[in-house]
Amino acid sequence: MIKIGITGSNGFIGWHLSRTICLHNDKFKLIEFKREWFEDVYKLDTFVLDCDIIVHLAGINRHSENAVIYKTNLGLAEKLVDSFYRTNFKGQLLFSSSIQENRNNAFGFSKKSARNLFSNWAKLTDSNFKGLIIPNVFGAFGVPFYNSVVSTFCHQLVNNENPKIETDATLNLIYINDLVKQIIELFVSESNENLIINHTDTYKVSNLLELLKKFKEKYFDNGQIPFFHNQFEINLFNTFRSYCDLSNYFPIKYKNNIDERGNFVEIIRLETGGQVSFSTTKEGITRGNHFHTRKIERFSVIKGKALIQLRKIGTTNVFDYYLSGDEPAYVDMPIWYTHNIKNIGDEELYTMFWINEFYDADDSDTFFEIV
Repeated sequence: MIKIGITGSNGFIGWHLSRTICLHNDKFKLIEFKREWFEDVYKLDTFVLDCDIIVHLAGINRHSENAVIYKTNLGLAEKLVDSFYRTNFKGQLLFSSSIQENRNNAFGFSKKSARNLFSNWAKLTDSNFKGLIIPNVFGAFGVPFYNSVVSTFCHQLVNNENPKIETDATLNLIYINDLVKQIIELFVSESNENLIINHTDTYKVSNLLELLKKFKEKYFDNGQIPFFHNQFEINLFNTFRSYCDLSNYFPIKYKNNIDERGNFVEIIRLETGGQVSFSTTKEGITRGNHFHTRKIERFSVIKGKALIQLRKIGTTNVFDYYLSGDEPAYVDMPIWYTHNIKNIGDEELYTMFWINEFYDADDSDTFFEIV
């Protein structure tokens, strides 16, 4: 089993990489790292000695003082290299640099200097080093006003703010899941030195904002699943809905049309495909306790009483939603949230499930974890 250590594991890329590695626990073991260990020689050296592969992601992107960005990022690299020399580290190092290396800013300068430092160490010690030149990354849980303009726009739209475009630049983009997949593939790659991570999509900032505004209107305002022209739009949609305030948004009640014949409820308006399922659940039984990393899914309670629970992977906070067939309602499942549904009533629970792709047993994107 390959032992992987990640500095900056609580950051945007680091969180996704760590969580994905944990899904492959038959191949990889994640070694814990804490930011304060950079200031403790013994703990830093112990961490280095315990790793077969180190992915160095720790650093800062923004600060009011450019000197702080440069000093911090280069300083972390220097401490790591010093530890490599002390421990005679013979494992593999992957370092996340940026396409901003060639731009006139402190962040780019710091990344280039750190990469050169690691490269010199690798040459002197005949070590395995990969410096990754990474394009603009977007995805769920990015920090607004810090990680990307996509994060900022999503945050602003969800909070009914009016995003402003400062420069309508053309961005080369890669989705976080695609980046993580490439990084993991590099663990067993024979390639060395500097590697350019190719972007997967190119969009102008104004086009991104236009798409996100469409998502807000259709999804947040009307509960509608929009049509997706390509995988990028699905990825952008999953990114967008990750900014929903789960403590206030769900459950969403349907319009229940009642007359002398009974009732009629419109479950979901789709501009896209997928699969619709129906289930009954006996008293006291719980279904689910799993999560998805790419699927869009809706649970609709039609009859009976249900408790739907959500918990973001790696956290302890649980969101409880109580639904009743007396007032039919739905809850959508965000990616990376383990979820379940329990019959808490005294009759059978009737539930409709919609998911945006057909079930494939060979690629189910379904990972089991108790809420």
